[in-house]
Amino acid sequence: MAAIQEHIHEGNERGKHRAKKQSLHIDMTPMVDLAFLLLSFFVLTAVFTKLKSMQLTLPGTDGEPTVLKNGITFLLGDNDRIFYYEGEFRTHDVDGRPKTQLTELSFSKKEKQSLHNYLLYKNKNMHAQLRAIVSKNTGVTAIDTDLKKQMLEVRAGKEAYTYLIKSDNNATYGSVVAVLNELNINLVRKYVIEDMAEAERNLLKEKTGGVN
Repeated sequence: MAAIQEHIHEGNERGKHRAKKQSLHIDMTPMVDLAFLLLSFFVLTAVFTKLKSMQLTLPGTDGEPTVLKNGITFLLGDNDRIFYYEGEFRTHDVDGRPKTQLTELSFSKKEKQSLHNYLLYKNKNMHAQLRAIVSKNTGVTAIDTDLKKQMLEVRAGKEAYTYLIKSDNNATYGSVVAVLNELNINLVRKYVIEDMAEAERNLLKEKTGGVN
């Protein structure tokens, strides 16, 4: 509360009287209480934003290529070059199946043989299933739990490809980020970053003629 304090000065030796002086004193206690009440209110009612991040699986390596029947492996080399092979890695012909060959892709979306176009092609069935789920749930908000569950089952199902991202010593951080961005654009759920096996490194070196 505010209070006015009066200071009255008596007359001086000559009998003259000075004017009364008034000073204002403000009690800040109620305002401090109000500030704490408002702070408590905003803390209790605030919605904290959850940090958005990529979920990565980083397994160890035993020096041998990971065996995935429904997997696609990207090998990143120097000069922002990217190669891929599908299925398991074979150093020689096995049961009529030829040894693994690398195919080069481009990071430029303008080129036909680009990473973007390749992922669109490989995930076209998954995209079709996701569109069918959305069309069946017309009017349902994107945050609906059941809708999320259905879409997650498609993205992480057995038919969905698992992508392995491997880089040599000369690959750039930007190349890895570019691959991750394309995977997320295509709604890919299953991808792994791991070390390149020696056999894969040798094949990449043979393909590029470089030193890794």
